[in-house]
Amino acid sequence: MSTRQLYDAWSTSYDSVENKTRDMEKIACEMILSAIAFDSVVELGGGTGKNTSWLAERAKRVLSVDQSEDMQNIARQKVAHDNVSFRLSDINKPWDFVSGNVDLITSSLVLEHVEGLDFVFQQASQHLGPGAHFYICELHPFKQYTGSKARFDTGGSVAVLECFTHNVSDFLRSARDNNFDLADLRNGLITMTGRPCQD
Repeated sequence: MSTRQLYDAWSTSYDSVENKTRDMEKIACEMILSAIAFDSVVELGGGTGKNTSWLAERAKRVLSVDQSEDMQNIARQKVAHDNVSFRLSDINKPWDFVSGNVDLITSSLVLEHVEGLDFVFQQASQHLGPGAHFYICELHPFKQYTGSKARFDTGGSVAVLECFTHNVSDFLRSARDNNFDLADLRNGLITMTGRPCQD
């Protein structure tokens, strides 16, 4: 099954089953982004809306993007904010879901499913204006080295999603090559915030 199909299957239990990585990312997102001002947000991998409402309370508009229709349908039911819109899309393809520049792009536990980071950083760079930020939070590669991957219980077996191991240096290299300055880097999860370089 594809990553999209597996997330569709995971959607029914995603919010209810214990998931320390999911919960740690939510804490990291709120802690880091509470210090940043933003009006317009593109949320990559919005899933079931874990961070969407929190972002919507601080922004004028939020676009939540995901490739799983079933995950997004749950988010649509949970998120009661008029300033949020939803879009089904694959971030490995050109980002036609973004028009103009935005203040913030977030990517939470998404890039482990993306083999090549450069395309995502390239697209993000094209849609962030001066003073904007790109927030990324991912499972630390040390966890991946021990065999940790996104997985869930299907009721009779464990479904393991396709994941790619990216070192911290991979994120930093893609950021540098696509004209980002590093604003913050924290470990545990890999949590980094970058800004487009100023001319």
